[in-house]
Amino acid sequence: MKVRYDPVGDVLYIEVAHEKAAETVELDEDLLVDYDEKGNIVGIEVWRAREVLLGEMLKRIKELGLKFETAEVEG
Repeated sequence: MKVRYDPVGDVLYIEVAHEKAAETVELDEDLLVDYDEKGNIVGIEVWRAREVLLGEMLKRIKELGLKFETAEVEG
């Protein structure tokens, strides 16, 4: 598995298998999944990765009833 991130475009790509994608399915506006000819997932692409992934993580934290705090960054 390989993970690549483009900070300029804020796009994250997770290569699940080193196979050529035969089809790409858009699950929603920020999530695309690549499939090989046999229907196996070969990659996952996340657009607006920082916003989408951070938002999902915060949602899960709230669902678990955990508390979180923001920290000031010095510098």
